[in-house]
Amino acid sequence: MRSNRRDFLRTVSAGSLLALPAHAAARNVTVYKESGRFAGWPANHGIWSWGNEIVVGFEIGVFKDNESGHDIDFSQPAEHVLGRSLDGGESWKLERPAGLKPPPGTKIASVPTASDGKPPTDCPGGVEFTHPDFALTTRMESHQYGPSRFCYSYDRGHTWEGPFHLPSFGQPGIMARTDYLVQGKHDLLAFVTAAKPGRREGRVICVRTQDGAKSWNLVSFVGPEPPDFAIMPSTVELAPGMLLMAVRRRAWIETYRSFDNGESWHLGNQVVLNLGGNPPSMVRMKDGRIALTFGFRTEPYGIRAKISEDLGRTWRPEIVLRDDGGGSDLGYPRTVQRPDGKLVTVYYFNEDAHAERYIGATIWDAD
Repeated sequence: MRSNRRDFLRTVSAGSLLALPAHAAARNVTVYKESGRFAGWPANHGIWSWGNEIVVGFEIGVFKDNESGHDIDFSQPAEHVLGRSLDGGESWKLERPAGLKPPPGTKIASVPTASDGKPPTDCPGGVEFTHPDFALTTRMESHQYGPSRFCYSYDRGHTWEGPFHLPSFGQPGIMARTDYLVQGKHDLLAFVTAAKPGRREGRVICVRTQDGAKSWNLVSFVGPEPPDFAIMPSTVELAPGMLLMAVRRRAWIETYRSFDNGESWHLGNQVVLNLGGNPPSMVRMKDGRIALTFGFRTEPYGIRAKISEDLGRTWRPEIVLRDDGGGSDLGYPRTVQRPDGKLVTVYYFNEDAHAERYIGATIWDAD
């Protein structure tokens, strides 16, 4: 174990970071696209898969060509919806589960929502995380200070229980996006962003429930307090008790590893020098390799990936999944692997900076 830890803590070489990217053999499909609508941010909602059945969450609002920032109308309500594929991401249908409606009168990252949702309550516990059709989503209100809530499903996202309060864990606020690892029937680790006192920036914390979501405990802070922010984690389990996490920093993506099931964390390496800023998505593939995907918010705008063949110690050069983006308002991917080994990466995208944002998917082979 000490040897593994020592090897992992060596940073990746500058040559690996700066190597020229290669284009992947990939096919792009549309998950959701509608005239006059803004669709975005799958990373905030989550993705789940059961063989070739894939479900992804995202948000639909009114498109507005703003001078800067996201091109969504911040005065009009947005919906929280799902896209479902039954054929490994080849085709998709839109779903609007009533259980995912945000609490009434709330704004999610400054975007208003409809008034017909339910207010959050305390979870009675006993949630069976090992149910074969289980899914969990953790969501925030303010992207700076929370509060946050969670919902769960036992039928692959067709219906949802909740929303339920997620505690603040003694922090100024919790900005939760969906990232969790099931540990047992009533045992689950979740990784969320905590606000820092008096500042917009946040840092990642690891939290745990062992009674089926009735109560939660703060396990650890991930890494030292950053001078700016370290947010939006994506976490995979490498072996029992050994976790690898990628987090979004202001101008790069970096990794952390835990050797004690989240009790403590050690800085790994800078995986991506991505000056545009975008959260990572990691998936452990069937052959043991790790795929990391992210939006590329500098020219040429698009979606990219990196592969590690040694549990995240080193990373191969970047792979271009697509580079036909029209502007920087794109990314926030989530990725799953199909039974045939191909990867399905879902994200929001634009091919014209002044046109609607839509949800796209790229089906690709990591070989």
